[in-house]
Amino acid sequence: MKFTWFNLMPWPYLPDDFREKYRSVWVDIPNTLYDPKLGHQVYNTYLSQLEYAESLGFDGIGVNEHHQNGYGLMPSPNIMAAALSRRTSKSALVVLGNSIALYNPPIRVAEEFAMLDVISGGRLVAGFPVGTSMDTNYCYGTIPAETRKRYAEAHELIKRAWAEDEPFAFNGDYTKLRYVNCWPKPIQKNPPVFIPGGGSLETYDFCLENDYNYSYLSFSGYLRAKQLMDGYWEHVEKSGKDMSPYRAGFAQTIVVADSDEDAEKYYREHIDYFYNRCLHVYPGFADAPGYRTIKTLKAGVTSQMTRQAVGSVTDLSWDQLIKDGYIIAGSPSSVVEQMKKLIHSLRVGNIFCLIHVGNMPDEKTRHSTKLFAEQVMPHLRNEWPDFEGDNRFWIDPLPEQAERAAAPAVGGA
Repeated sequence: MKFTWFNLMPWPYLPDDFREKYRSVWVDIPNTLYDPKLGHQVYNTYLSQLEYAESLGFDGIGVNEHHQNGYGLMPSPNIMAAALSRRTSKSALVVLGNSIALYNPPIRVAEEFAMLDVISGGRLVAGFPVGTSMDTNYCYGTIPAETRKRYAEAHELIKRAWAEDEPFAFNGDYTKLRYVNCWPKPIQKNPPVFIPGGGSLETYDFCLENDYNYSYLSFSGYLRAKQLMDGYWEHVEKSGKDMSPYRAGFAQTIVVADSDEDAEKYYREHIDYFYNRCLHVYPGFADAPGYRTIKTLKAGVTSQMTRQAVGSVTDLSWDQLIKDGYIIAGSPSSVVEQMKKLIHSLRVGNIFCLIHVGNMPDEKTRHSTKLFAEQVMPHLRNEWPDFEGDNRFWIDPLPEQAERAAAPAVGGA
């Protein structure tokens, strides 16, 4: 099993009446709600938490890309990964990812990802999400019906830029370049690629055609994810691919306390903050007409942001939140039991651990993280013994990492 400690980096100071007073946490949220001085503290706290996760033995530390929102403060995940690359030396830098349809020209992604892989010594996991409708269509103005075409063309350019040893011309529908010549090139000849998905059938096929990891990112919990993941594994079987669980990953909200009773006492307010404020997305932004393909619409798959049923979630009792799988919570032994159900019901070899939740303060986040790393993770490492040693979907770093010493003091200071 591979465990990535993932921080969405939400804004933790949304007002109590946010849901009643404002239409959406995404796209048109007033930026007067953001305070850059507080933001300085928030960013550095979040980065320190990611570094702390590496020190506890998490396999990866994860960041992602979103725009114009209070749900996740990372319009540039590559900046966050660059900061982490100099302060870590063992964990994978899981960038889920760059919304490649938004980059003009997309060669920028090939270059920046290559830089991250080289600086980190071959520790990049490259994420290529299509991107939410909020980000791609409303914040960045991509025509919904063109989003996937732009995505496919950008992917072709990036992969070819990494592979080619000589300059080449690229003549796409959206990008035309006389010279494509990727300097630097990544240490990993083929950095592992994870594709974050929300249920689009085309994403299943894309992952299988390229032997990429399919990463289902949802906040409705693992029980509601089973039907979608069963569909993915049916696609895997029909395609003739092997059934390695490392082909798939799942994001799950997890909080660990010293006892089951303490879990509700310490974490309930932060769960409510996340579901009630951070996921308060205007439905009109979640699924622009043309964003989803006809094939996916016919299958009845909708945006996860329109499926959250946030009001009903925050009305549920703590026990019901756990029973329904929205959260995995409790003492270490309780969390181990719940995690095993998730791992085997979804057949996943990668877990993106959402341990920082909403406005959770640093002390609670670190306590939950430490308990998971020391008293949960060791009991889950060998859940797939038949696939032990399958590292096709993970990083291949340099055995010797460059020294990351602090710069010497200047002027005798």
